[in-house]
Amino acid sequence: MEASAAGPTVWDIAVGDVVKRVDVHERYGGRRQGGIGPSRVSPNVLLFTDPAKGHKHGYFDGWGEDGCYHYAGEGQLGDQKMTQGNLAIRNHRLNRRALRLFRGVSSGRCEYLGEFALPDERPWYRTDAPETNGGPIRSVIMFRLQPVTAEVPSGTQLPHTPSDEPVVELIDIEAQHTERVLVDPARAPYAAERTEGKLVRAYADHLRLQRHIVNRHRIAPAGVAKPLLTDLYDVTVNRLYEAKGSVSREAIRMAIGQLFDYARFLPRPDLALLVPSEPEPDLLDLCKQLQILVVWPEGGGYVAFGAA
Repeated sequence: MEASAAGPTVWDIAVGDVVKRVDVHERYGGRRQGGIGPSRVSPNVLLFTDPAKGHKHGYFDGWGEDGCYHYAGEGQLGDQKMTQGNLAIRNHRLNRRALRLFRGVSSGRCEYLGEFALPDERPWYRTDAPETNGGPIRSVIMFRLQPVTAEVPSGTQLPHTPSDEPVVELIDIEAQHTERVLVDPARAPYAAERTEGKLVRAYADHLRLQRHIVNRHRIAPAGVAKPLLTDLYDVTVNRLYEAKGSVSREAIRMAIGQLFDYARFLPRPDLALLVPSEPEPDLLDLCKQLQILVVWPEGGGYVAFGAA
């Protein structure tokens, strides 16, 4: 029997017990729908997770390398806010409530994983995830639930656990995963992304014929859950390329932002944009003023415009 650290009420569900969710609420209170159920009749905040079903709502819960269970906050549309259930989790110590986590099983039943608490350092962070049913990318709150009575399994369930320091590593060009796919692994790539992949592979082959060493970076900023992946890096001349499958203003402006974002973590690289055709003169001028080289295929070769 587990005694709650949040108050005198006795908690009599053991770790590993599989129970009906309706019975949990009948005894301990809390909202009967949704993932977060702060109780008015017991000193508990009831949390429910079902990673298999949660992905369609942009919830990517799981155990991390830090030994914490990373739990997405509530709110399926738009950026999540620190209100209602999210606020109840953040303030659980202040309100002397225990965090009780259940994992969905089937037919309204769930397994009790144990009691958790937010750590004093970095109790939560933000990450990007899609809205319900593959909607636009928005900002979600991720809580780091530290086990109190829960048993930490061997291995992890998250592709990357946020670290306290940025981590940069070189990876092969062939690791063709865009940032958006890392945010939403179930989403099929857009035609523009397939074009980008072809552009990168063809230009990488072109550079290799010139005896250049090429690869790309996997960048994990401090405190960020989803690592960033650059498109192409020419090691020989220290030049970073961002590929876009379109020469629209929106695509060019996005590429510029991505290049400056990545460059913060690298040894002062030259910046370059790889596109499928020649952009309009105004956009070429924009890149020139920012000292960004623009490269596109033409006549069996490549044209390079701008910075040397």
